[in-house]
Amino acid sequence: ATPGTWRLSAGADGSFARFGAASGGDLFSLQCDARTRTITLRRSAPGATGRASLAITTSDGAQALSAFADAQGYVVTLPAGSPLLDQMAFSRGRFAVTLTGQPTLYLPSWTEVSRVIEDCR
Repeated sequence: ATPGTWRLSAGADGSFARFGAASGGDLFSLQCDARTRTITLRRSAPGATGRASLAITTSDGAQALSAFADAQGYVVTLPAGSPLLDQMAFSRGRFAVTLTGQPTLYLPSWTEVSRVIEDCR
């Protein structure tokens, strides 16, 4: 498992779960936009440019997503009803996030993941 913990915060527009070490930056996050009923997945990657393949592997299988770069890493936005989100929330213990050129993250599927998803539905 990747060292770190989930931290949950909520705002007027939705909730936000960030995973990383308490003393370091976020490695991965999920953010609900309640207005558009979408969830943004962000994998931190310093110096990210262009597009990349972001793969999510759960106990139900794997799915590759086309991600685009922003100032903090690579981003994918999914509809809140996406089956992949349920697979992440209910994966047996953890799920993996793979991004070319970055270490694979093995993240626990704790309640923070489910909370962000449910807040958007």
